[in-house]
Parts: sequence; structure tokens; C-alpha cells
Amino acid sequence: MTENRNSKYDLEERTLKFAQGVIGLTKTVPKSIANIEVMKQVVRSSGSVGANYIEANEALSKKDFAMRVKICRKEAKESRYWLSLIEVNGGEAETTRQSLVAEATELMKIFGSIVEKVK
Repeated sequence: MTENRNSKYDLEERTLKFAQGVIGLTKTVPKSIANIEVMKQVVRSSGSVGANYIEANEALSKKDFAMRVKICRKEAKESRYWLSLIEVNGGEAETTRQSLVAEATELMKIFGSIVEKVK
């Protein structure tokens, strides 16, 4: 039971770091009209991944848990989409963006796997 509890908190921490990474990226990219709108969306969706995972851990039933984890997967997928639309000037910002896209993809796979195990 303790092992399960630790991985729950590891994923909470991982989703928090993902959202923090997205926020950090948004501080380094050009402030064009398009980027500002895209950044608003990606900040919301990336934060929603972790917020919904915390809600999942407080779920009232197995069905509720599965639904909230599906939302986490959906928000991770949406974050990946918005990250691909952010205009960066190359260099470190592009490396960071690619890393965040990879992390969003990993989170999607993790949440997808959790949903399959709950079924």
C-alpha cells in the first residue's frame, strides 16, 4: 500500500512540475497576439492535468476515479497541442518546448494506462 501511495504523490509532483515548466516557457517566448492567446490556453490545460489528478485521488468511486483520470489524459493531450502552436525563437526555448511536448505525451500514456487498469 505504501508503494502505491508514493507513486500517487510522485505523479502529483510530476504534473506540478509539468505545469511549472509550461509557465516557465511562457515567460521566455515572444509576446505576439497569437502567442498570448495560445499561452493562456496552455497554462490552463497544463495546470488542469495536475488539478484533475488531485481530484482523482479524492474520487468517491472507481467510476469517478476513471472519469477524472480520463480528463487528465485529455488535458495532457490538449497541452501538447497548444505547446506545438507556441512560436519560439529557437534555442533554449525550443528545447524546453520539445521537452514539455515529450512530457505531455508521457503523461497521456501514463493516464491512459491507469484508465486501462481501472477497467
